Amino acid sequence: MNLTIRKATPKDMAAVHALTIELAVFEKAPEQVETSPEIYIQDAFGDRPYFECFVAETPENGIVGAAMFYMGYSSWKGKMLYLDDLIITESFRRKGIGRKLLDRLVAYAVAQNVQQMRWHVLEWNTPAIKMYESVQAELDPEWTTCRLTRAQMEAWRSV
Repeated sequence: MNLTIRKATPKDMAAVHALTIELAVFEKAPEQVETSPEIYIQDAFGDRPYFECFVAETPENGIVGAAMFYMGYSSWKGKMLYLDDLIITESFRRKGIGRKLLDRLVAYAVAQNVQQMRWHVLEWNTPAIKMYESVQAELDPEWTTCRLTRAQMEAWRSV
């Protein structure tokens, strides 16, 4: 397969957003997506970029995968890269594209002198877990993901 892994451009954001919707359907939560291609363009290419993205593209099919990520900081480790989503369109899964996106992301992280990469995976997403285990990623059962929604933050009351 003729596949190119490259940095995303603003023109790619409609395709990346479509992949995000596909992922949300796969994860049984399409109603939770609140972003749009326009928001992606602003947030990735505006005055203060909040995320970066690599895309996997074939000449025949266009963009078939994406890795959305951002830099963060760990008080224990220093610079880290957080992979928010690794998305491969369904008909191209299990063809090594996710691994190629991860390879590119790891090379980028090393070039940026990142000390650690982190990401989450749903406990029932066995194919993704197997791929992550195949690259010796540590799946840490000790940590619980915590979050506050926008509504919860707006309702926050200090005592």
